[in-house]
Parts: sequence; structure tokens; C-alpha cells
Amino acid sequence: MTDDLYADVLDEDLIRPDGRPVAWTRTGSGTPLLRLPGTPGSRWSIRADRSAWTDRGLQVITTERPGYGRSSRLPGRRFREHSDDLAAILDHLGLDRVYLTGGSGGGPHVLAFAAHHPDRVVAATITVGLPPLEDHEYDAMIPLNAAAFRAARAGDEAGVREVLTPSYEAMQAGPLAGLEAAMKTAPASDLEVMSDPRWRLAQTKAIEAAFAHGMDGWVDETLAMGGDWADIDLTAIKTSLTWWHGVADRNCPFPAARRLVDKLPTATLRELGDLGHFEPYRREPEILDELLSRGA
Repeated sequence: MTDDLYADVLDEDLIRPDGRPVAWTRTGSGTPLLRLPGTPGSRWSIRADRSAWTDRGLQVITTERPGYGRSSRLPGRRFREHSDDLAAILDHLGLDRVYLTGGSGGGPHVLAFAAHHPDRVVAATITVGLPPLEDHEYDAMIPLNAAAFRAARAGDEAGVREVLTPSYEAMQAGPLAGLEAAMKTAPASDLEVMSDPRWRLAQTKAIEAAFAHGMDGWVDETLAMGGDWADIDLTAIKTSLTWWHGVADRNCPFPAARRLVDKLPTATLRELGDLGHFEPYRREPEILDELLSRGA
């Protein structure tokens, strides 16, 4: 059943000049949409029900970052490296400009791509993206994120690995087990999404793929996101950007998102109400329509 569900999805890759494979999936035809998944995510972080994409005539390219799935680890990487990977993917596919979207841990990577390759982006959307955090905001996060990002802020790789290992081991035993344990204090709206059978099916495939070769990619990414973001020049972002965020989000605190959007002159913040981190899953048709309406 699972194989039939993904029969329309192409699994593709290329080799970068440093010898690293970089992988993605591609489905549909028409208007190209580049999707950057959350953390931990993979090229299989795609919807089981893709009618929102097919109804809009989208060619959807879902990428994975170094260390996840079939994409080789790049220790010490920040954000610029993957933005260049994304540009190489577009070159490989013969695509000059794309619509761009990313959620959660994909958010800073959207900003990096828009900053480093602005001519490749028609318009961009970030959903419940991770912003830079101030010390007091860690307490607003689920415990796993709070502990991992505190360690990352200190540059403590061993500490990050120690925090993430129990969740990783739980997900190895059952792909959703670690996520459910981590999210047990999340808002009710998140728990409701997590009970959706199609969401669970897709998330299981995405997590299994993400950790196909271990957890190093998750550790590296957490260190990058908890660091200083020095290689993202926010002043270079000229792309039209809409940032959607729930006020009750405990994965990526809303006040930090609002503070970051205020620094981006081409960005607009749209509140998802008093809801949590997974609300964009239910609102994707609306979110896509808004993104596509900003086409040039």
C-alpha cells in the first residue's frame, strides 16, 4: 500500500563537487515549488494526500539537508552550504526560478536561499519557522527543543547529541514513538494533527528515511540553528515573504518569530490563531494559494 501511495514520486540525486550526494524527491508537473522540510526531515517529508499540489498544477521538489537520508553529512555546516546545494538542484532540473516554502527547521534555510540566491526565488513562504531565540524563550519550548538548543547555543556538540539520543533511539524502535514523547506537552491542536492516519503514514516514511544512516545530520543541524546565523545576511533578502505562525507554538516560540519578521522589510506575518506547530498541515491549500498569488 505504501509503495502504491508513492508511485508518482521520483527519487533523485546529484553529486556535488566535493563528492557529496544530495538527494530530493519530485512529484507532479507544472509550476515548480521547492520545499524545505522541517527538522528532522528528509526528501520523503511529503504529504500522503497530495491533492493540494495536483489541484494547483505544481511540480513539487522536496529536498533533504546534509546528513539526512541519502544526502551525505557535512560536519560543521551552517546555512550557506545547503543554499548552494539547492541552487545546484535547480540547475540540474533546468529551473531558473521557483516558488519556495519551508517549515520549522526549514525556515532558516529558506532565509539563507533567499539571501544567497535571490534571483532564483519568485516568492517565499515560511510556516512555523525556527527564528533566532533569546535566552528566556527556551522555557517556552517543548523540553527536548529547549535542552537541545541550549546546548547548541553553547557550541556543545556532545551535549546536543546527549539530549537528542533518547528521542533518536525511540524513533529507531518506532518512527513516531520519539516524536510523540517529545510532543506530549504540545498544544491540543498538534496532538489532533498527529492522530490523523495519513499524517502518521507520511511522517513514518519521512523519519525512517531521515535516519537511514544515523543521527549525525540532526546533531549538525541543531548546532547550526542554535548558533549565530552569521552566514544569513537578512539585509540581502529582497524576496516577497509570508511567515505563518501559531501563537501557541511550543516548538518555535511565536514572539521570536514576530521579532525576526519585523527585521525583514519584505516580510508579512500571518497568525494561525492560538494554535500550535502542526496547524499548517491543515491549512496548506490556503497557504499555497497565498504564496502563488505573489507570483511575478
